[in-house]
Amino acid sequence: MAMAALALLEDIANGRIRRERVFRDHNDFLAQDDDWLISRFRFPRAVLLELCAELGPNLERETMRSHAIPVPLQVLTTLGFLATGSFQRELADRSGISQSSLSRAMPVVWDGIIRMSARYIRFPYDAFDQPNIKMQFAAIAGFPNVIGAIDCTHIAIKAPSEEEFAYVNRKHFHSINVQIICDAQMRLTNIVARWPGSTHDSYILTNSMVGMRLQAGRVRDGWLLGDRGYPLKTWLLTPLTNPQTDRERRYNNAHSRTRSVVERAIGQLKCRWRCLDRTGGMLLYRPDKVCRIVLACGVLHNVAHRHGIPLGEVAAPPDDPDPGPIYVQPNQQAVHARQHVIATI
Repeated sequence: MAMAALALLEDIANGRIRRERVFRDHNDFLAQDDDWLISRFRFPRAVLLELCAELGPNLERETMRSHAIPVPLQVLTTLGFLATGSFQRELADRSGISQSSLSRAMPVVWDGIIRMSARYIRFPYDAFDQPNIKMQFAAIAGFPNVIGAIDCTHIAIKAPSEEEFAYVNRKHFHSINVQIICDAQMRLTNIVARWPGSTHDSYILTNSMVGMRLQAGRVRDGWLLGDRGYPLKTWLLTPLTNPQTDRERRYNNAHSRTRSVVERAIGQLKCRWRCLDRTGGMLLYRPDKVCRIVLACGVLHNVAHRHGIPLGEVAAPPDDPDPGPIYVQPNQQAVHARQHVIATI
């Protein structure tokens, strides 16, 4: 009998007999009240069920194991990680998921969320989409014709093994520099997450799809508002470096008040998805994985806005490295566009 038991243990140790994974009851998460769910996963039960239904077909895949991780558990555990930046012990204890299983499941969930981006993140290229956006921006400080506010933010990462120096930003930590454009309601209309931390904000815009399309004249009547890290364009208005008159000072004030919406949007994004916030440490993944996490969080930010999900007190906008002014000789059309706003604001 003892010999048989020893043989069985040897078979298990050598992988000839696999242990059957034991899962506890997974439904207790979704059985909790909405306040509890929002505090841990950032969404109430109804929205979580919608996400599970949408992501389910990609997550219900065949596995070599006797029990696949249930879709709700994959989705909620991933959301729990994005909301905190760490693997929650409570989830591990309740679900029985190992760290290795979570590591395999999360990228599939991220990619499924990213595939939803076409429905949730759309830039208002067409005149049909612009009037309401312009009206909401004008209501802030009277600045006319604004279709978006733009800025970049840095997501801290561990030092990568390749091209490490390229990821060191102006504040001397490793990061991904992420471009964000939003509307007056802090909904994201563009997010670009693929550039190392040393990349200048203006370079990211110039090489982004939005920047190239705006430069090609895709939008005839409207502009973005950017800080001094961007060059003045007919489609991108920046503040005056040294305002001299009352009108110029009013212009700069209205520009700052209106553009600050993107700083608040970034604050919301990082407050809701703490994995992006440097105060919670850094993301311990390769740069390409970090970029996917950022894109997924951008989609989820807009999902939360679409459903009106409340967010607690938001910290001050992140203290991102100042990209520094960009010295490019503006064309006369851009100068004239800004002077026209100065004269009329």
